[in-house]
Amino acid sequence: MPNTTNNKRIAKNTFILYIRMFFTMGVSLYTSRVVLNTLGIVDYGVYSIVGGIVTLFSFFNGAMTSATQRFLAFDIGKNDLVKLKKTFNATLNIHMAIAILVLVLAETLGLWFVNHKLNLPLDRMVAVNWVYQFSVFTFLLGIIQVPYDALIVAREKMDIYAYMAIVEVFLKLIIVYLLVVFSYDKLILYAGLLFLVSFIVRTAHKQYCKWQYEESKYEFYFDKSFYKELLSYSGWSLFGNIAAVARGQGSNILLNLFFGTVLNAAYGISLQVQTTVQGFVLNFQMAVNPQIIKQYAAGNKEQCLKLIFQSAKFSYFLMFIITCPILFNIDFILELWLKKPPKYTSVFVMLSLVSMLIECISGPLMIGAQATGNIKWYQIVIGTLIFLNLPISYILLKIYKSPELIYYSSIIISLLSLVFRLFFLKNIMKFPVKFFFYSVLLRIVFVSVFVILLHHFFFQLIIIRNSMVYFFVNISVIFFSTIVIIYTIGINSEEKKSIKMLILNKIKK
Repeated sequence: MPNTTNNKRIAKNTFILYIRMFFTMGVSLYTSRVVLNTLGIVDYGVYSIVGGIVTLFSFFNGAMTSATQRFLAFDIGKNDLVKLKKTFNATLNIHMAIAILVLVLAETLGLWFVNHKLNLPLDRMVAVNWVYQFSVFTFLLGIIQVPYDALIVAREKMDIYAYMAIVEVFLKLIIVYLLVVFSYDKLILYAGLLFLVSFIVRTAHKQYCKWQYEESKYEFYFDKSFYKELLSYSGWSLFGNIAAVARGQGSNILLNLFFGTVLNAAYGISLQVQTTVQGFVLNFQMAVNPQIIKQYAAGNKEQCLKLIFQSAKFSYFLMFIITCPILFNIDFILELWLKKPPKYTSVFVMLSLVSMLIECISGPLMIGAQATGNIKWYQIVIGTLIFLNLPISYILLKIYKSPELIYYSSIIISLLSLVFRLFFLKNIMKFPVKFFFYSVLLRIVFVSVFVILLHHFFFQLIIIRNSMVYFFVNISVIFFSTIVIIYTIGINSEEKKSIKMLILNKIKK
């Protein structure tokens, strides 16, 4: 019965998050088009790279974010409300300290790097510095907000999370209108308004938690041993987060140093597509992740492993259903969306989506490792592998001067990281790697190959291309055929039965 209740909760939360995602995705695609046209390719690239410099410091925050989510969910799983309150207050104190540290680094090292090292238009340096300052303070708001967001997710209140996101999207829609209406420097105005929206939304999150959850009411708490436990866990996460930031924003900086802001615009657009598509998986994983940790904390290892398996497989299939139509129609979609996309945008988008397909399998494996708390060597080895992407990309760009090579490097390293993650899980929680290979990875490969071959042979028969009719036929056939193939050979009989039951219950309601 508890497993049935948990599955229903996961399904409900996933549904709520997908409603939120479809709404925000539609508005975001529209706003990004208007912003690109209003700012222009150069200013759009400036915002992408300057804002990206600020997120270089996110490895501090990212490390504590995973620790906060893990410890809050763990305390809830053990039903220890006294410990939960202490955990929340301790993590809030640590995040405030991180915010101060980031502010110091951003206003010294970061400011120097922006003004003296980046390849930026000299006539836009005043705007660049305004954008940088707004980006810094927007980022600081996000750091302090982490414990509140983590508490909402750990409590599995995804409806509140969805409502807040919808409000944020509406406010960003207003930003687009104001950008068009006002004649003031568009780049400065855009950065300033985004800061204002962030302030409003973060304040709303904070107030909701204070109204609903007793544990979120701040009381200074200091226990040396507990802080040591938190920081020890996050310390190893810090290593992995440095690597992830180096791969993401490090690649953006390399593109700027080698090619200038035009390719930063292409990278920014690919990041927009990546973030939008990734939402399909992150929303699903956000609903499942707390349950993985709670089941492990409660000693239900079998259910924990089952959730990891299902989350990895369904994460890939959800991503694959969405990415396939995009990959096969990328040029037409970009021209329809942006009219004149920056050079290399289509290549960047395609390769980033392929990299994401691999990474989405790894997500549940990472949560499994975090649930055990035994992450030292996991983070050292995986973090080192991911970090190698930066020096390898630099060497490749230096030798071959081909910007897409940063993505090829990322794809290969993602595959290697997946293999290492599996064997680390085998050691720290006796993860059944062989069973995972046959029940998850092999099914993923079969589905992917089958869909690609079907598309290749079927659409070779169509003569008229690059028309709206061809586009909709192509999208529809790929979308529905992929779902049929996944249902036929991608999932097992038990999963088919669960899907049928879910559909029948929805119809009866």
